[in-house]
Amino acid sequence: MAVAPENLTEVTELPAQGRTREDVMATLRTYKQGDCDYKSGHVWAYTYDPGKETAEVSKAAYMEFLSESALDPTAFPSVVRLEREVVRTIANLLRGDEHVVGNMTSGGTESILLALKTARDWAKAEKGITEPEVVLPQTVHPAFFKACAYFGIKPVVTPFDPKTFEADVDAMRAAITKNTCILVGSACGYAQGVIDPIEKIGALAQEHGLLCHVDGCVGGIHFSIMRRMGHDLPAFDFSVPGVTSISADMHKYGYAPKNASVVVYRNKGIRKYQIFSCSKSATYALINPTIMSTKSGGPMAGSWATLNFLGEEGYRDIITRAMDATKRLIDGINAIPGLYVLGKPQMCMFSFASDEINVFQLMDEMKTRGWTLQPQFSTELSPPNIHITVNQNAVDGVDEFLAELVKGVEAVRAQDKLDFALVRDQVRGLLDGLGVQEAAAQLQAMAGIDGSDLPTGMAMLNTVLDAVPNEIREALLVEFFNELYS
Repeated sequence: MAVAPENLTEVTELPAQGRTREDVMATLRTYKQGDCDYKSGHVWAYTYDPGKETAEVSKAAYMEFLSESALDPTAFPSVVRLEREVVRTIANLLRGDEHVVGNMTSGGTESILLALKTARDWAKAEKGITEPEVVLPQTVHPAFFKACAYFGIKPVVTPFDPKTFEADVDAMRAAITKNTCILVGSACGYAQGVIDPIEKIGALAQEHGLLCHVDGCVGGIHFSIMRRMGHDLPAFDFSVPGVTSISADMHKYGYAPKNASVVVYRNKGIRKYQIFSCSKSATYALINPTIMSTKSGGPMAGSWATLNFLGEEGYRDIITRAMDATKRLIDGINAIPGLYVLGKPQMCMFSFASDEINVFQLMDEMKTRGWTLQPQFSTELSPPNIHITVNQNAVDGVDEFLAELVKGVEAVRAQDKLDFALVRDQVRGLLDGLGVQEAAAQLQAMAGIDGSDLPTGMAMLNTVLDAVPNEIREALLVEFFNELYS
């Protein structure tokens, strides 16, 4: 996590007189001093850089439509056209027929929220379900749990295969109840880049008359192009009869500017449960296809421009280089003593773990060497690990990264090991008899958190977080973010 630079005076009062354009922009640039340099090729998470030329075109298109609003389609029909054309392009990539419909959203989280909100309302109207449940593997994105929390849906979590990281479909079958409204699979799961057995999940949904959502936020566009290139991939899209909705992010491996995602449904009969309409107020009638009311046309135009500027040839070139780099990374990491890649990734994203060193100490070491990686906590079926997202601007840095990773492992071996088992025992002793809030306060001190300031090294913090139960971990993170934005 990048930390904002210190010794900058915060601007918290409206200036008596307006500042000059030059002053405003210069001040804003100082705010970025502590940010990770995503253009360096040393950031293996968070960003998806399409390259200078594509970025310039998409940003220009974004700014061209920045002020156009999708709130009222009669006022700005251009935005409606942009949205329809982007959605139809993605639906075609996902092998949807003429009945498939959808909308653009602000990101994968909103797409997932909408898919589950739609399932909840569909289940109530079509099946009389008033206590809706969703069956999902533990490998799904956290946005599904956010949707459940927001919309009063019970998440029924099922295990995954600890070797392949694929969803356990037999466990999903056993979890179905009279209140189940939708099943979920990923193509691919963000953490390990593995495609779930969507054909089996779709068939199970059909068998029970349920909806089935595929989270293709990271893989939907990428895999669709790979399939056209001749890669042997399991079916995950609308070619699977039981699939009723898919989310696919333009601002990830569609390489468009943020905030842009798409959620598509097999037909209008399902999608209608997504749409909100209200005429009860004294104000204007409100009709929202998505959660947001006012939506800038910028992300839509940026997405349209990216799709049309790159074309299939441009995407094929990016994917070829990204997948080649991924293979070299996976082979290189597996060749480093003490490290191993989890599962069999099918995407240009994966994670690796170690039975010999603390991977969070390795992350700190790599940070000092100029590389930004992403931590992932352990589960009952998987060890703590490091996530890597490969995008085209990092492909030239593979050899350098692997060389630095070898040195990083050697450096960590020379340090005092931060032992997961020992920290876990210490945490259990600390938590004994404490409530959630008290435990969170104690753990903050143990992890080196002082107010809203993060410790210089993150290894202890991540190791402590990995050791605590989910509810305590989540409470600790809430407390920290409550301070961070004070």
